Amino acid sequence: MTNSTIDIFRFNLKFYRNKLGITQDKLSEMSGISADYLSEIEREKKTPSFKRMELIAQALKIEVYKLFIPINDNGKD
Repeated sequence: MTNSTIDIFRFNLKFYRNKLGITQDKLSEMSGISADYLSEIEREKKTPSFKRMELIAQALKIEVYKLFIPINDNGKD
């Protein structure tokens, strides 16, 4: 994983989504953000606004700052 802030965000988005065991479609329902857009974020095609980052964090039931803290190989921040 690289150290750029947006790369950390993308990695953590997928990490926390998988930790909850939810699909992009389910996260889409929970956040109000389209599944296609979420997919594009994870695939490095789009960079979300901070408002969308907040919606994602709320849907994942985490504080938004956790999406920006590098997670080590053991899944710990």
